[in-house]
Amino acid sequence: MDELVATMTAFARTLRAAGVAADHERTQNLLRVLDHLDVADSGDVYWAGRLTLCATPDDLPRYDRCFAAYFGGERAGVARTSTTSVTRHLAAETRGEADGGDEKTAAPATASRAEVLRHRDVATLTEAERAEVHRMLAMLRCGRERRRSRRFEGAHRGVLDPRRTIRDALRKGDVARLRHKRHTTRPRAVVLFVDVSGSMAPYAESLLRFAHALVRSEPRATEVYSVGTRLTPVTAELRHRDPGTALNEVSKAIPDWSGGTRLGEELKEYLSRYSARGAIAVIASDGWERGDPALLGAQMARLARQAHRVIWVNPHKGYEGYQPLTGGMRAALPYVDDLVAGHSLAAYERLSERLAHA
Repeated sequence: MDELVATMTAFARTLRAAGVAADHERTQNLLRVLDHLDVADSGDVYWAGRLTLCATPDDLPRYDRCFAAYFGGERAGVARTSTTSVTRHLAAETRGEADGGDEKTAAPATASRAEVLRHRDVATLTEAERAEVHRMLAMLRCGRERRRSRRFEGAHRGVLDPRRTIRDALRKGDVARLRHKRHTTRPRAVVLFVDVSGSMAPYAESLLRFAHALVRSEPRATEVYSVGTRLTPVTAELRHRDPGTALNEVSKAIPDWSGGTRLGEELKEYLSRYSARGAIAVIASDGWERGDPALLGAQMARLARQAHRVIWVNPHKGYEGYQPLTGGMRAALPYVDDLVAGHSLAAYERLSERLAHA
């Protein structure tokens, strides 16, 4: 039972990362339901989760994708068929597995494998494992808390809108009703800098795929730049719906893959041309600065004054005993609000949640 609780709790966490409202209460409901079902039956697990964890029609395709990724690709199409056919198909499948031996634990084993992959360092994955992690990463949905904008919109309640009220009165010859307005809201912007230098080569692709998920979640509130020896904007390339196509376009746009890192000079260029005012600035780098650390420190101070929050994502932070001893990290740390890990899918999910509530 403990293994079942751990598996379904982790599955609910994956769903939340994908944007499904699978909160604690819904997860508890699922566990209560499964207590009365055959958990070795994939159909029972599928429908129990679908009926208890999903809240809106938009959740259903996300649930199907997550279920397929988490419990095995063969379940990917079950939701597109009728309930009866699904139950029959999965029951037959389960019987076939049972006939072949002790395969009743196949689904939990696959789930456990997915859970293990969530915590593996992406630099150590095989090509097949990396593809599986990237598939789960593509399902990541990163919402943002909305902040009040300076702009107004018409509303039934709120402060009086004298301009619209007078305009209506002039047009109709009388004040038919008072007009009101309220501030609009917008998601907080994120500016993400991804280090594509040689020392970050094992992590650059996964970080750019994480960037793709961010851009797809909030297209108008996310900017992405690659940093190495040059500052290169890649937001437009990452807007393509397909992650593979987006990464291909990014690879064509970045001229300094696997070079050195001059983050100080590139932040200086960014701050002279753009602004991070009110945004969450995220720097994904190991801090192996080849330029002057003093320059990096000065630019980090400028960035910290502009940004709402500065988060540094270092893949090595995920290892026990890590110490930020590189010159770049020591220069930047006084101006960093959060130093977080960036080496695994679980680390990217935690970063996504942090951005959602920063």
